[in-house]
Amino acid sequence: MKRSLLFAGIIAVAVAAVASISYAGGWLAGVELPLRNWMVKLNGPARDLSNIWQYSLITLLGFATAWITITSARRHGIALLVLAVIAELLTLTWVLSLYHIFFAPLSCILAVILGYGGALLYLVIAGRKRAGIPLSLFNGKLSSTQITRLRAGEVEFDGNPRAFETSVVVCDLANKYDLADTDEPGVVAKASERFTARAAELLRDAGAYLHAADGEGVVAVFGFPGALEDHAEKAVRAAFDLARAFAENSSGSNGQDATAGAHVGVSSGSMITAPTEEKQDIFVLGEPIELARRFCVANRFYGSQILIGPRTFELANNAIVARPIDFLSGVNAQERHEIYEPLAFTADAPSELVARRDS
Repeated sequence: MKRSLLFAGIIAVAVAAVASISYAGGWLAGVELPLRNWMVKLNGPARDLSNIWQYSLITLLGFATAWITITSARRHGIALLVLAVIAELLTLTWVLSLYHIFFAPLSCILAVILGYGGALLYLVIAGRKRAGIPLSLFNGKLSSTQITRLRAGEVEFDGNPRAFETSVVVCDLANKYDLADTDEPGVVAKASERFTARAAELLRDAGAYLHAADGEGVVAVFGFPGALEDHAEKAVRAAFDLARAFAENSSGSNGQDATAGAHVGVSSGSMITAPTEEKQDIFVLGEPIELARRFCVANRFYGSQILIGPRTFELANNAIVARPIDFLSGVNAQERHEIYEPLAFTADAPSELVARRDS
């Protein structure tokens, strides 16, 4: 966001300089003369619009065009918007002539065109800089919306090893091992495959990076490749969506391929990520994955559907209502992590539940 704003500002300064010089130097006066004569013929003599307004419009239009082009994921639509702005500027010339003021539109039109062209040039250059990191790395791991934002430069990812503050969601079939004991392998495999595909789809659509999706469950990361301030809240919300989706699936199965829903674990913390040397995959390393797996499995023992760790609870505490459950050992035997069961989002929770939390 800040980077896009910076480059939009740089483009706007360059565009404003060129368009303002062309206006001050009268470079476009000859082209505008027929338009001026026509306006005089239609509405009578007119004085020129104040230079302050003229230069202000040039700068504003140059910046606005560059900013919208850089930040928009639909650039074909921006081209139509540019044409619409040009038409509006010509209309403004006619409207002001009714009040005997002549507005020279060509310098502003030039600012719009240069702002649009400069933004497209920036995007091409930025895309080449990212060319060493193939976006195919993210196929199937991010939603199409996220890949579009990544391609547009709205999500900054240079491929260098770095640490991200993330929240990891791990989910698995609640009754997977019971199914393995009672049903044929084909039935278990089919149920697991269906669960994995649906869970992966829900997590991608929620904005997560899909790290793994196999018979051992689904692992998704919020806060990568684009940093998120509210990654913990988004992760917990996705956990509720998963639990709700598979509870509905279970209740609507009519005993055919019934599942006991989903178990979900959420853990937050720092993760190190980088493309592998062959640039065929993304390398992800961090304690949150291991802890989220443990929290997911722990649901079987506590009769819960969702368990979150202390860091997730700390980050999302204002947005959720949760109750403490127990302490679990961490990656090191000496570590003890308090786990919580989120009950509801504050906005959806009964008032007495929120009051009990805040008391």
